[in-house]
Amino acid sequence: MEIFLFKALQLVAALSLLVLIHEFGHYIFARMFGIRVEKFYLFFNPWFSLLKYNPATGRIELGTWTDKDEKDRALLSIRVGKDHTSQGDDMAKWRRTIYGIGWLPLGGYCKIAGMIDESLDTEQMAKDPQPWEFRSKPAWQRLLVMVGGVLFNFILAVVIYVGLIFSYGEKGIRYRDAYAGMDFVPAAIQAGFRPGDIPLMADGEEVEADMPDALIKLAEAKVVTVLRNGTDSVEIRLPEQFLFDLNDDRGFFAYRQPVVVSSVMNGEPAQKAGLQPDDRIVAVGDSLTPSYPQLVAALQSYAGRNTFVRVARGQGEITLPVTPTDEGTLGFQLKPIDQIYPVFTTRYSLLGSIPKGWELGTTTLGNYVSSMKHVFTPRGAKSLGGFGTLGSMFPERWNWYYFWSLTAFLSVALAFMNIIPIPGLDGGHVLFLLWEAVTRRPLPEKFLEYAQMTGMCLLLLLLVYVNGNDIFRFLLK
Repeated sequence: MEIFLFKALQLVAALSLLVLIHEFGHYIFARMFGIRVEKFYLFFNPWFSLLKYNPATGRIELGTWTDKDEKDRALLSIRVGKDHTSQGDDMAKWRRTIYGIGWLPLGGYCKIAGMIDESLDTEQMAKDPQPWEFRSKPAWQRLLVMVGGVLFNFILAVVIYVGLIFSYGEKGIRYRDAYAGMDFVPAAIQAGFRPGDIPLMADGEEVEADMPDALIKLAEAKVVTVLRNGTDSVEIRLPEQFLFDLNDDRGFFAYRQPVVVSSVMNGEPAQKAGLQPDDRIVAVGDSLTPSYPQLVAALQSYAGRNTFVRVARGQGEITLPVTPTDEGTLGFQLKPIDQIYPVFTTRYSLLGSIPKGWELGTTTLGNYVSSMKHVFTPRGAKSLGGFGTLGSMFPERWNWYYFWSLTAFLSVALAFMNIIPIPGLDGGHVLFLLWEAVTRRPLPEKFLEYAQMTGMCLLLLLLVYVNGNDIFRFLLK
């Protein structure tokens, strides 16, 4: 339960940042063109708001709602500034926006005056257009307001990637340096990969871990060439929709963990047998142990019985007698994988990090767009996931690098999903504005209203479907 809550907290934190940046993109372009923004909210607030700040009255209110007499109520109201309502038209434009936090963490919104959006404020639209309203501005200004959210999300992703590259550099282990090879998920094994294979090429093109799109190239290739048994070059022809098979297993491959001793524990079988730091256990009895899972299985089979271990030490091998405990353990610490294989780190200056961050951002966007073609297939639809799937992507322990990496990826995904031309999304508004720009006549407001309602219903059904997939997969476990 603690792990679930911790992952959920990371997801909420990441999405909150993305929503704020997205809505700020709409907000800043609206302000630039003199369009009034009536509300700026993180999360939705049907019937109730956790927090609301009204700069016009100079008050912060906690726990606000509207009673049956259409009067605003609050559990607690705190004055933090002067009341500016008496200034009328002379009041600063930013004070006309109410800022708040809702209770429903499914996104957020920026309510722009004179625009048909998720608020469906038909009463305002029935009045005569005002010069400070969205509908009164030229089409090109309205277009920039609508793409502002998507633009800011992509910029955020690039900024995060620049920060990661500058702070951490590029670190990794090249496939060819991992002498023990890889452990593959069941779908990859079924496709023809074998434990210990080392990826070399995808469709005849060399791939390496320091390439930003290496995994995508391998997963989408028709033929993958691997190094097998350290000497043989083998071609593997991948089946169609192999990428979906990997989605089912939530992975592709991982570096094998060679059994290299870091330290031995006093009085334990490892010390009694004479194991030393930097020894690599290559076999237990008749069982080869190229990686840690094989060691665990071998020790379990010899639990409490005399056997021997074959150890690579220096330039040669030695054999040591050993008796694993009744629990099948030897009592030593395993050396971390990044202390076994050579780790490459490419450092960049701040200026050098900018083009690299841009490259990561555009590559991530390109790969995400490319993967979307699989969504419109029966298997692709089944692979879609909601908040549960997103939350499972975050690590069980706090890690700044992984948190910001996932946040950048989600920012790219949010940008692309929002620009899809579906009513209810930014892309739907963009589509209608482009139609207006080409035909030089706006679409009827009733049409826009019905399109918005239809789009919102479709998005709600999609939300139910993808989260239903999560629930269904959870129940099948």
